[in-house]
Amino acid sequence: MSVPRLSDRVQRELTYLSYPSREWTIPRHRDGARVLDVLIVGGGQGGLATAFGLKLERISNIRIVDRNPRGLEGPWRRFARMKALRTTKEVSGIDLGIPSLTPRAWYEARFGRRAWERIQKFTPEVWRDYLDWYRDVLELPVENDIEVTSIEPAGDLLLARLRRKGRIECVHARKIVLATGFDGSGGWRAPPALVADLPTERYAHSTDDIDFDRLAGKRVGVLGVGASALDNAASALEAGAASVDLCFRRAKFPQVNPLVWTHFAGMLGYFGELTDVDRWRFMRRILEQFPQPPPQDSFWRCRRFENFVWHADCAWHSVRDEGDAAIVETKAGTFTFDFIIFATGADADLSARSELAPIVHQIALWRDRFTPPLGEESDLLARYPYLGTAFEFMEREPGTAPFLGRLHNFTYGAMPSLGLTGAAITGLRYGVPRLVNGLVRDLFREDAAAYYEDLLAYEVPELETLESAFTWLDRLGAEELSDWKLADHLDQAGLAKAFEGEAAPPGANDKSASTLSKRIRAQRDHVSLRAKRNSRGPVKRRPRAK
Repeated sequence: MSVPRLSDRVQRELTYLSYPSREWTIPRHRDGARVLDVLIVGGGQGGLATAFGLKLERISNIRIVDRNPRGLEGPWRRFARMKALRTTKEVSGIDLGIPSLTPRAWYEARFGRRAWERIQKFTPEVWRDYLDWYRDVLELPVENDIEVTSIEPAGDLLLARLRRKGRIECVHARKIVLATGFDGSGGWRAPPALVADLPTERYAHSTDDIDFDRLAGKRVGVLGVGASALDNAASALEAGAASVDLCFRRAKFPQVNPLVWTHFAGMLGYFGELTDVDRWRFMRRILEQFPQPPPQDSFWRCRRFENFVWHADCAWHSVRDEGDAAIVETKAGTFTFDFIIFATGADADLSARSELAPIVHQIALWRDRFTPPLGEESDLLARYPYLGTAFEFMEREPGTAPFLGRLHNFTYGAMPSLGLTGAAITGLRYGVPRLVNGLVRDLFREDAAAYYEDLLAYEVPELETLESAFTWLDRLGAEELSDWKLADHLDQAGLAKAFEGEAAPPGANDKSASTLSKRIRAQRDHVSLRAKRNSRGPVKRRPRAK
């Protein structure tokens, strides 16, 4: 099967899931413009899957914006320097249970089944290609090169300011989803104390756009021990670096990945239902006490170079620049580097997010809502946002900022509150339905009174008549057939049988009469529409016979 044929199959399968088909949210307007039901910030895998989930629930009044150009959403074509994703190739999630949308279905359509059997994992480039296809086949309206500069309350709505090419657009939305990835609850940055005296050309963060060719023949220092540290070290070595020293503060190289343990339905789907103390203990073990190691392939990629050395128990105390090199003082001694790469991850620091600046002081963190047992303190966990069951922000002071329930943090920062669901591929299978269900629930509940009024006004009859089938069809024919000559379009044999059925026992022709009545109505409507299109004036109806 080719990718175009697979795309056709996806479109066909979506028609099988068209029930219920009614778009149901109630339009609102502010300042002369339609208020969005949902604004999704981020067009990567999390944002795309959220948009598709809303589409399945018949919520189409949404926008998806991403600050990056088309194809550069997420890390995959920018700073993902691994040779292969660490996630197993069988992973599913953003397909939302539709087999034809899975990564495997797309890969086999593009490269063949034998190719699928040969690979162990996806490369970053191929994964990005899959996401591009996913976006296109589902016709998800991502708007690129748009940055959200601020979010703030606006009465019973949220107001987001969007910047495109220097121009600001104000958008009102009932809900906003931050699907801004791994750093969406903080930021990538080198430790300020270590780079304070360094010129910018002397260092970079592992997520920066690094010209590795410029490092040929250079002494490179890497601070960190996770996947990004090894992938950047390997990139420098492969570019011809004279040496690469990998330094980390832990006593030994980490080898056990605690996140792999979390890959089961209970943990992925229902971690958020645990008590605060249980969630705290799990995450303290996973995020602080038991750090992720690099993948085996990333380690071997570095290990094959003799000029690669790692230094455990090597915390950095200070870094100073001496004109042509950086001098690093560490617990294990002094190092001299021509260039430094800080692979120190993303901080959990909402104040680093410019879009949250107007409201960050009102958002609850874990330290505001939970006091850990004695001896189980964690400054790292305390800085994470404390979220509700559908990823919504909570108020630091209850009752002071109810608008925060409209803002959902679908990022890696959701980990302590809801587990591995916000930004990791492996958690999207459970995280997206949780988020989408929460959005749909809130939108419906908020307008429950209006829906009730709509119900009270609902008077569309399903039982159209209490007459017999013969009497009703006879009258219907008298009124309609002569006007539009509908008899020419009907199955005469079927009509005759219906009339003959008048003498049959009650109920004998209920099914045929019902079917015929539907047919008459459908064909009558069709002929009526044609008549109206062909007529220059309104179609005149004869007065009802008395």
